[in-house]
Amino acid sequence: AVEGDAATGEVSAESVATMRIDNGLLRFRPLRFSFVAREPLYFPRGKSANILRGAFGVIFRKIACVPECANASQCKLRAACLYAQLFEPSASPGGPSGLNDLPRPFVFRAWHLDGRTIRQGGEFHFDLNLFDVRSPAMVYLVLAFAQLAGEGLGPGRRIVDLTEVWQLGLDGQRRAKVFDGTKLSDVHAEPVELDLAVPAESVSSVRLGFVTPTELKAASGLAAQPEFGVLAARLRDRLSTLRQAYGGGPLGIDFRALGERARLVRMTRCDVRRIEVERRSSKSGQLHSIGGFVGEAEYEGELGEFMPYLRAAKWTGVGRQTVWGKGEVTVQSARTPSA
Repeated sequence: AVEGDAATGEVSAESVATMRIDNGLLRFRPLRFSFVAREPLYFPRGKSANILRGAFGVIFRKIACVPECANASQCKLRAACLYAQLFEPSASPGGPSGLNDLPRPFVFRAWHLDGRTIRQGGEFHFDLNLFDVRSPAMVYLVLAFAQLAGEGLGPGRRIVDLTEVWQLGLDGQRRAKVFDGTKLSDVHAEPVELDLAVPAESVSSVRLGFVTPTELKAASGLAAQPEFGVLAARLRDRLSTLRQAYGGGPLGIDFRALGERARLVRMTRCDVRRIEVERRSSKSGQLHSIGGFVGEAEYEGELGEFMPYLRAAKWTGVGRQTVWGKGEVTVQSARTPSA
């Protein structure tokens, strides 16, 4: 296990060595937060993750930051501050090369709440995938949402109760109870592991579902469609950066060669539509798009080596603004050449 000191958040040299030397694993904690609403609560369509992320950031800063901190990006204590590490991560001189602003080590999974009204006494949940596997990060997450529940959530600051937090397995089933509604419990549970370096499969076609709004950067700007070369390149970069920033080191692959092979895969069907959603920044007051395309696409070609990355996209997301839950991709079906 790669665990830090619960009080200081420090990671031992032995743990760091373990993080840097592995066989192509992505280690993370898929967490499920369950609540009961004390009063009716509405999640506007397309904005459930934005509501959770915004409220979480405010509370987390109160818990983790020293009172005199005015700006986490310039704070002298940012190297030891979990708020700075989770919400405003940046590369240190000894950190990953070529990275200025690191990806935030978590993503929300709350799209199932979009447009829903939770009645008084009703139960609801959201998931959060945490890529910083040290126990202090998870503990602070639980404490933040426990406090947030009592201060109110969503439009009108509706009061809810945090009833339990579980770490899930890759099958989506509960594996370890982290919080029982009153106290922390199995905070040292082993994180789950995704094998990104499995032997190449023989896969000739695949159908992908773009579950949440997805935006992929291409050479000409944002891609209108999920061409496989662009999708694979962004997934490759996302997974390698997460590993490099939070344990394991960058992917040990030939990036250019993989990109060239990805461009040989053909998109045979594309049925996506764009969803327009905007959020208002709490800092600037400006509106920003958090929309993108959703739907399905099918591909044909030599796909075996890409399957671990495609399956990982369910957990990590791909493209822009993944922290809000954007870019969740699922493998809906895959066919081998003999099938």
